[in-house]
Amino acid sequence: MILTVTLNPAVDKTYTAGSLMLGQVNRMRTVHNVAGGKGINVAKILRQYGYGVMTAGFLGGYTGQFIERCMQEIHAECRFTKVAGETRSSINVIAEDGYVTEILEPGPVVSAEELGRFLDDYRAAAGKCSLIVMSGSVAKGIPADIYRILIGIGNEAGSRCILDTSGEALLHGIEAAPYMIKPNQKELEYVVGHKLKDIGEVEEAARRLREKGISHVLVSLGKKGLLSVSAEGTFWAKSPSVKVVNTVGCGDSVVASYAISVRKGEDERTALKRAAAISAANAASLESGDISLELAEELLEKIQIEKRG
Repeated sequence: MILTVTLNPAVDKTYTAGSLMLGQVNRMRTVHNVAGGKGINVAKILRQYGYGVMTAGFLGGYTGQFIERCMQEIHAECRFTKVAGETRSSINVIAEDGYVTEILEPGPVVSAEELGRFLDDYRAAAGKCSLIVMSGSVAKGIPADIYRILIGIGNEAGSRCILDTSGEALLHGIEAAPYMIKPNQKELEYVVGHKLKDIGEVEEAARRLREKGISHVLVSLGKKGLLSVSAEGTFWAKSPSVKVVNTVGCGDSVVASYAISVRKGEDERTALKRAAAISAANAASLESGDISLELAEELLEKIQIEKRG
């Protein structure tokens, strides 16, 4: 069983429009509602590949009920902690002119009592899972070092922890030495405190993070692909060309793919190729976390891997 943790889930509302005009009435052509949040997206992809998934985090209100029903429909085991506030919605407007606009609600405020119940729920779930994926932003009321706490609990339980977050939450999470982190370039720049001008500087920054006890640093570089730094060396996967429909969830696809590779004990070249292929397949899909398995397999043969060290 793989445990996914989403501390600030959302209902992802995807709109399509001709264009988005500020200060004017905008009539959308279509709307599509799905369960979202980074850990939720990871869980959806893992279920597509047939892996047993346990989902944890905070849910509240009608939007929270919607997300839980969606998880139950794909046969994920729900271990969510219920809160009094309403789970947020995240709006993604895809326009024909090529612009993609995201509007992200802040989410509910989590009380101290609700946080305490979640930690109890999480400890019980962590003891049953050998791999824990922690993804996304932190809701209001939750301490900035929550991922450090959760990784510590996971490490004590003997679980491998994969962390995908940003900002202060990422800085604190690194202190607990998770098995793997997956920052993008901007998130990595925040950690090191300065701009990274080229892939060589990105590689060096990732190597320095490994010295903090993190076994694997995987950096997503957008159109430039993925850079993996681990005990096996440094590898760069260059992204294949696809017609991009929606980039939301591409990073989550990478994380889900690596969770599969960790469970299967795959070598780094194989793991990196699959991650790049699944991420590209996600970009070609309107719904985040819902990929074409056939397309992912086709793209797998097109991934170029360069060993850098």
